[in-house]
Amino acid sequence: MTDFLIREIIPEDNPIIERIIKDIFHEFKMPLVGTAYGDEETPNMFESYQGEKEVYFVIEENRVVLGGGGIKPLRDFEDDVCELQKMYFSPSIRGKGFGKKMFDECIQAAKDFGYKKCYLESASQLKAAIHIYEKKGFIHLEKPLGNTGHYSCGVWMIKDL
Repeated sequence: MTDFLIREIIPEDNPIIERIIKDIFHEFKMPLVGTAYGDEETPNMFESYQGEKEVYFVIEENRVVLGGGGIKPLRDFEDDVCELQKMYFSPSIRGKGFGKKMFDECIQAAKDFGYKKCYLESASQLKAAIHIYEKKGFIHLEKPLGNTGHYSCGVWMIKDL
């Protein structure tokens, strides 16, 4: 029997999440510079989500980490706007509804933290993820918000919470 769990990240998850994130960039032929691939946070995900009003969740199947997603304040922007960050999954769990479950977990955390809006950036290659965001009420923006450092991302979206 398959056992799935969404939980907060622990230090031992760092190398696994880093590999999952970086593998997706190669799989979808996305830019490696100006994206999460090159972020200084990516190898240190646990440490990078220990601040106030931020959290990173991982999803595991039978105690094997297969993806994650997080919420943080949107850097250099209004205090009541968060960013949905680094939501990536191994191919083995894609298309099974776990992205929607992770999304819901992150959005609930954002609401619990008191955020009023949630922003995200993505790449046009990630069509399935963008479709989920649209179905969950995100609208497209003409330009990026805040200062994420992800200048190679070409999709910017926001949602009222």
